[in-house]
Order: sequence, then C-alpha cells, then structure tokens
Amino acid sequence: MNAARRIALFERLKAANPAPATELEYASPFQLLIAVILSAQATDKSVNAATPQLFADAPDPRAILALGEERLAGYIRHIGLYRTKSKNIIATCRLLLDRYGGEVPRERAALETLPGVGRKTANVVLNTAFGEPTIAVDTHIFRVANRTGLAPGKTPLAVELGLLKAVPPDYRKDAHHWLILHGRYVCKARKPECGRCVMADFCAFRKTEDRKRKTE
Repeated sequence: MNAARRIALFERLKAANPAPATELEYASPFQLLIAVILSAQATDKSVNAATPQLFADAPDPRAILALGEERLAGYIRHIGLYRTKSKNIIATCRLLLDRYGGEVPRERAALETLPGVGRKTANVVLNTAFGEPTIAVDTHIFRVANRTGLAPGKTPLAVELGLLKAVPPDYRKDAHHWLILHGRYVCKARKPECGRCVMADFCAFRKTEDRKRKTE
C-alpha cells in the first residue's frame, strides 16, 4: 500500500468518524489508567459497568488505596481476572503516591513500571490522556493491520512499529481509535462486514477473498 493510498484510507476513516474516542468511561488520566488496566482480557462494556460506582466512591489513587484489595475486588468482581487486577491496581496506586505525587506519569518507561501496565496499556494512556501519537496494538488492530496489508507483522510490537511508519503523521494521533473501532464493529474476527467497509477497495483480505470465490 503506497503513501497515497494510505492517506486516502485514513481520509475515509476520518470522514466516517471525525472525532474518534475510547469507549471507556473516565474523568481523569488516573481513571483512564485504571479503566485500561481493567480492560485487559475483558470488554469495555464490562469495565464501564463497574467503574462508575468505583470512581464515584474512590476517584483518585489515595481513595482506591484506602479501599484495599478486598473492597476494591467487590467493585470489579464481574470483570475477568478481577483478583489479579485488584492486587495490581492497589500496588499501582501506592507507587503513584510514593513516586509520582499521585499523578499519572507521561513517559512510557515510567508507566511500564506500574503493576498491570505493559506497552499496550502505556500506549493507550499516552495517546488518550495526553494526546501522544502512539498506537496501542490489541487483537482488533493486529487483525486490521494484517488483513488490510497496512502494517503486517507476526507480533503486536512488529505491527505497532509498522503502523508508526505506515500511518501518515497527520492521522497518527487518531489512528489507534479509528483502527480499533473498525476492527471491533466492521472488520470482525469471524465474519468481517466487507460490504460496509470504507477501506474495502484498498484491502488485501478482500482481494484475496474475491480471488478465492472466483476459483471455487
């Protein structure tokens, strides 16, 4: 996919969704961080069902730390891996207070020192909370990048680095949200809805499927 086609692809995504945003609900960088930690191997819907009451009762790291693991677990018990996540969140809140004055750091290396925070979570926080042009590669973005041929790769890191090269600079800040939403609602894992895909004519997957049908 050459540069002109990549620009055209992202222009279409922009036209369809001019102001893309995360579906996680939050009111501060700290709350976003907690929501993203909770979203690992869970749906945004399940996280959004738990966090309104949690954030109403404990909106900052000091308040969540005061809850302790058991009480925190009660708020998030319907989310997958809630015991491990409760432990990590309490440890993260303690580190935020001890090391960062209760504020979420804006550097990737610092974010990745927090329990429960890996590269993907750090990228989401940097992009969504602080406006950095990072791209967090989850299963949806991994699928879209490989299917379309936009940035094929065998690992999330390979796809991330490929996307940072492939996505034109003007679109890099919003690319994460466009691609994840496209993968979640259009380019689905089992049954991609190619008939309503805005990038279908650019997509290597669609062309491959068309060739298969012609030879059957």
